Amino acid sequence: MRPPRLLLLGLLASATSLLAQPATAPTHWRNAPTPPMGWNSWDYFGTTLNEAQAREQADAMAAALKPAGYDVFTVDIQWYEPNAQGHDYKDGAPLELDAYSRLQPAVKKFPSAAQGAGFKPLADYVHSKGLRFGIHIMRGIARQAVRNNTAIFGTTARAADIADTRSTCSWNPDMYGVDLTKPGAQEYYDSLFALYAAWGVDFVKVDDIARPYDDVQRREIEAIRRAIDKTGRPIVLSLSPGDTPIERGEHVMRHANLWRISDDFWDRWEPLHGMFGRLDKWTRHRAAGAWPDADMLPFGLVEFGRPTRFTQDEQTTCMTLWCIARSPLIFGGDLTRLDAFTRQLLTNPEVLAVNQHSENNRQLSNRDDLIVWTADVPGSRDRYVALFNAQDNSFPYDFAKAAYRSPVIRGTETVEISVPLAGTRKLALVVTDGGDNMFWDHADWLEPVLTGPAGTLDLAAQTWNYARSGNGEVRPGLAISGKPLLIDGQPAPGFGAHAPSIIEFNVPAGYDTFRARARLSPTRPEGKGGSVEFLVLTDTASDARPTTATVRVALSELGIKGSATVRDLWKRADLGTVRDEVSVELPLHGAALYRVSPQP
Repeated sequence: MRPPRLLLLGLLASATSLLAQPATAPTHWRNAPTPPMGWNSWDYFGTTLNEAQAREQADAMAAALKPAGYDVFTVDIQWYEPNAQGHDYKDGAPLELDAYSRLQPAVKKFPSAAQGAGFKPLADYVHSKGLRFGIHIMRGIARQAVRNNTAIFGTTARAADIADTRSTCSWNPDMYGVDLTKPGAQEYYDSLFALYAAWGVDFVKVDDIARPYDDVQRREIEAIRRAIDKTGRPIVLSLSPGDTPIERGEHVMRHANLWRISDDFWDRWEPLHGMFGRLDKWTRHRAAGAWPDADMLPFGLVEFGRPTRFTQDEQTTCMTLWCIARSPLIFGGDLTRLDAFTRQLLTNPEVLAVNQHSENNRQLSNRDDLIVWTADVPGSRDRYVALFNAQDNSFPYDFAKAAYRSPVIRGTETVEISVPLAGTRKLALVVTDGGDNMFWDHADWLEPVLTGPAGTLDLAAQTWNYARSGNGEVRPGLAISGKPLLIDGQPAPGFGAHAPSIIEFNVPAGYDTFRARARLSPTRPEGKGGSVEFLVLTDTASDARPTTATVRVALSELGIKGSATVRDLWKRADLGTVRDEVSVELPLHGAALYRVSPQP
């Protein structure tokens, strides 16, 4: 992490609470009085975690992170599918269920679950380490149970009686929704959470329920709340995926402890930049016991062993934003191979105090992506202040000057592109998100060529100046999935990319037109969403930002008069006295976090 240079100039402001709390706090808020801190298996293991790996990770968590306050250990998706692979799902894969339509841990993965023991042996082991045990579930009832029309515990209804076969997940093929207007539907959820309580589960992440938050999902959220409360066990309820509609803010606060505000968050700058606006938007729906969740922290080693793509500055920015906005802190990397930087990033006690013990957290200003957040220090006149340089040079071009912009592509259509290049010496091919903020924005540029008096030049065979993809790598002849580009079943020249992406080329003399075809990639897994726009820029004069910028906040904006002392929480060092304002020079994607104390 590059140390920021503090300019001791000085800083002002008091603010009233922005929280939209119910008149009476729901009882379940007591289950998560501070943002949960823990680990989840998804980022590293995907669908493949087994019992030996879980115990190894729990051992490492107890040793490395529990002393800092991380205590929720969560087994993510597909623990009931014996042969799950990677981060993907298989339609029709056999799942393990009991006689009452309830998913069970696959014994092949979790041997201690044999003979109906379920997750209790593993939960007991996790508890023995001083940790809480969590699981991921999909909302609804297994399609396999519906096909077999198995029983529902505590009622004469059967699986097919309560399933809403019209309510399905767009990205996972395992479940149907539950129709809460049907007899036996509430009893199904009651039996499910009674089972989890008997296993010793402390935390449940329910997926495919917070987006789009339709009436079926809303009723299932309410049923789950009733089922948890009936167990008498203080199970923390997390809802996923995002983004949860802000219009459902009051409802989700009344029923859950945390809820996702974005789709899966991975180690790319664009979704991190987007999280500033998301967390700001949810400020009025943040309360002690009800937490907008910015998702897991993809630091260290993720996805079966690759290092995070985030720079150290970006990791510091991510952790600073999650803490000042009081998002849950759920680490997703390999706990058994924590490097020194990642360990320090996750365990700094002064930084974690901001996440766990601050109030009135809010964005104070955003001036051209130079952003200031602040929070109150309980029982004190002090303020926490986070300063961010969220400016970016990844796409230093003015997209408003694009020579071509496609309509939003959401389906199987292919667009034909032809762009005049008169006088152009550089050409940039850009893919942007179509506006839905969804992943799976896989895009194909097909048969890209330059034509003119000099003939025809295959761009797929040329060396680019610069290529960047929002995920994966740009490679000639391959989709972003790694599969060959095909047209009518035959190999095709071109490039695959993931929005946001850019590929820049020089344009040699003798060429006056760019031509290509473009589409959403058909190599995306079936059922995945995605929407993109294709842009061609022929005026690629750089509009790059400076590599550093000064971020400042006035003491008056913080409600502080006169002078104040400043402590750098990341460096754990006192920086001296300031008057009028505090400012700091930060690199692109950099952050600083201070405690500012008024002087008597």
